[in-house]
Amino acid sequence: MVLLYNPRSTFSQRTPLPMSLLAVASTLGERDVEIVDGNCEPDPVGRIIASATRNRPTAIGVTVMPGPQLNQALPDTRRLKAALPDVPIVWGGYFPSQHATTVLHDDAVDYCVVGQGERAFPALLDTLDHGGALSSIPGLVYRDAGAVRDNGPAALEPLDPLPQWPYDRLPMERYLHTHYLGRRVGAHHSSYGCAFRCNFCGIVPIAGGRWVAESAERTATVLRLLQTTYGMDAVQFHDMDFFISEKRTAEFAERITPFGLTWWALGRIDELMRYADTTWRAMAASGLKMVYCGVESASPERLAQLNKGGTAHPDQALALARRSQAYGIVPEFSFMVGTPPDPMADAEATFEFIRRIKSINPAAEIILYTYTPLPVDGTLWDEARRLGFTYPDTLDEWVNGEWSTFALRRDPRTPWLSDRARRRTRNFEKVLNAFYPTVTDTRLTGMRRALLRGLGSWRYQLRCYAWPLELDILQRLVRYRRPETAGF
Repeated sequence: MVLLYNPRSTFSQRTPLPMSLLAVASTLGERDVEIVDGNCEPDPVGRIIASATRNRPTAIGVTVMPGPQLNQALPDTRRLKAALPDVPIVWGGYFPSQHATTVLHDDAVDYCVVGQGERAFPALLDTLDHGGALSSIPGLVYRDAGAVRDNGPAALEPLDPLPQWPYDRLPMERYLHTHYLGRRVGAHHSSYGCAFRCNFCGIVPIAGGRWVAESAERTATVLRLLQTTYGMDAVQFHDMDFFISEKRTAEFAERITPFGLTWWALGRIDELMRYADTTWRAMAASGLKMVYCGVESASPERLAQLNKGGTAHPDQALALARRSQAYGIVPEFSFMVGTPPDPMADAEATFEFIRRIKSINPAAEIILYTYTPLPVDGTLWDEARRLGFTYPDTLDEWVNGEWSTFALRRDPRTPWLSDRARRRTRNFEKVLNAFYPTVTDTRLTGMRRALLRGLGSWRYQLRCYAWPLELDILQRLVRYRRPETAGF
């Protein structure tokens, strides 16, 4: 028996589909697998303990994202270890993939699976059941005689040969939501990794510039299954980059056009600008409603520092704003402000660039994040360390105080970012969101949008961002939803 646990996360107002556990569960063959989702259970740890008491599992696998889920995963894991001291506990997911050594300094966790877990986790289970050398399992990090041993990264597994995800093991009705994309919106992950090495992105130290994807045929088959079995009418793709292959995208769009779905995905601006008009027409016809792209910076020099790669240039964002508008697809542009050594100048340049985008395509969605360093080789990481930035040494530090929200990239307490720069960024955001209310919040009536826009108009026109107290009050009264923290 194997127990797979998805700790509760307060990041989303809706129940997110635990895709990582579905992916791992699909590879466990004839094993008895129980998936416990903390977002659906009143006492998930109690349920796991009860199941493990009836039938001792080979291991308990826990998926852990940085931020709110980590805050829940640590106390839950310690409670499990106290109740089931002889059952191995394995952490996988983004956080342990980036900080495995720190995780294994805590006695509650026995193993970490780094990166793609579809082969490493089953191999670990086989070793625990039948014996063998832990050192022979790529992608595994573990303790050996008090020292942490890292077996190095595993090769990426092609996705098409892997079994389909066992959706029937979950209460799928809980994972279909009503929002901007549709009435019964589902989720899927059609690829793993990314071909680029941006030094601010958490996938880089995990995937190392590698990318594998489902074929267009398989992805379309999955969507058809979700549509016919569970009534899904729209889908969000959580790929780090859905659009790397134009050929795959064009074929996928052609295959799903008869389904009548709408969809959202993430991609690079320079990739999408290389796409032919025929591909853009196919994407629009297939139901692509919104595409998320990281602009990151208004400065070409800063993009080079960020190792954005490819042919990335800020002006391409302006071109994509025009092109997507012509096809009726909403662009969602994210920016990363507050980079060293001069975060205030960086922020002011970003604000002006955002105003240019909005003048071209007022429907463009804007998301502002604050730069948070990652241990990826490059100029910014070296500068961050020079300015005194270090990661916590223990899990207790990660889940307490300012670090508990660090991964949300809203207001991280980095040494170079002043309170003035933080306030300036958040105030600009409030004025922008008032003058251009998000299209993704379907609860905003025409009257509420007009009220927000009217109240924010003079500030936006005069660039008066300081102390927007009236906007604070109004956005609370209308319960303005922020896409960067609450999703659609």
